[in-house]
Amino acid sequence: PDLPVFMEGGPDNPLGARALYLGSSIYRIHGTNEPKSIGKAASSGCIRMLNQDVTELYKFVKLGAAVTVL
Repeated sequence: PDLPVFMEGGPDNPLGARALYLGSSIYRIHGTNEPKSIGKAASSGCIRMLNQDVTELYKFVKLGAAVTVL
């Protein structure tokens, strides 16, 4: 509730460099400023990636793209 409506990606953003929202759900694929948290139960179903990896992915993903999680 105390988060701003919009916040630039970067070192101070809890979602890291980029965040890809999955439809109208609460789930996201996002970067993290804490790489040791990747693969841990540290968020509510979000998929964390290294900032450089999610930034690269963001360049190629089109709005409405299908996402498959394995």
